Amino acid sequence: MKELTRAEEQVMEYLWKLEKAFVKDILEQFPEPRPAYNTVSTIVRILEKKGMIGYHAYGKTHEYYPLYSKSEYKKGRFKEVVKKHFNNSYQKFASFFAREEDLSIDDLEEMKRIMEAEIQKRKTKKT
Repeated sequence: MKELTRAEEQVMEYLWKLEKAFVKDILEQFPEPRPAYNTVSTIVRILEKKGMIGYHAYGKTHEYYPLYSKSEYKKGRFKEVVKKHFNNSYQKFASFFAREEDLSIDDLEEMKRIMEAEIQKRKTKKT
C-alpha cells in the first residue's frame, strides 16, 4: 500500500466518511476556505493512480469510492513503519515505546492491560 501525502489522506478521510462521492461532494467536506475544485480533482486522480480509490463513470462524471477501508489503510501503514524503522520487529517497536517515549505509568499500564486482554482472547480461541 502506497504512502499518502497529508492532502491525499485528508481527501481519503472525507471519502471514507462519505463512502462514495463526486469531487464536488468531497470538496464540500473541507472547511472554509476550501481548496479549488481542480486541486481536489487532481488529488482524487492521484489517489486513483495509487490504487486507493475506484470509480463508477456516469458519462463524463465519476463517482469515487475507497478500495481500502480506513482500518486496512492504517494497518498497512503501521506494518510499513514497523518494517522500515524497527527491522520488522514488533518487539522492538513495543520496546521503543516503553523505553524511548515519555509515556506515563498509567499509559504503560493501559497498554499492558490491552496486551494481556488480547493474549487471553487468543488463548481462549485456540482451545
